[in-house]
Amino acid sequence: STPTPSPPADWRDAAQTPGTWRWGLVNARSTASFGTSGGAALATLTCDRVNARVLVARRGDGTASLPMALTTTFGTRPLSSDPLRSPPGWVVAEIHSNDPVLDSIAFSRGRFALETAGLATLYLPSWPEISRVIEDCR
Repeated sequence: STPTPSPPADWRDAAQTPGTWRWGLVNARSTASFGTSGGAALATLTCDRVNARVLVARRGDGTASLPMALTTTFGTRPLSSDPLRSPPGWVVAEIHSNDPVLDSIAFSRGRFALETAGLATLYLPSWPEISRVIEDCR
């Protein structure tokens, strides 16, 4: 049998999750969606201007609050998903639009990691589409 590969010692050495970011208006909200061409989105960042929040979402199921974490070159920020904001098939955390962690995502050296309890970690590139959502929310 083939041994299961162990995760890299440093998250920056992990293989990037396959896909690209795309920006667009979704339900009149500035949204960056990450996924493969023609495939369903794996993650989104959406501006909720009314509540001054950026919604960080990833595909997955969670009926209760799940521990989440954003890791950038500036450190790790624990988050918690909000089951009331999470539509079926998604896990969503809210971040205030002025929270410095959003700048950490935008300026992380090339990538950041989105961890969610019970789900595979996503290693995502920090592309301009993310910055656009953040700026649209401020």
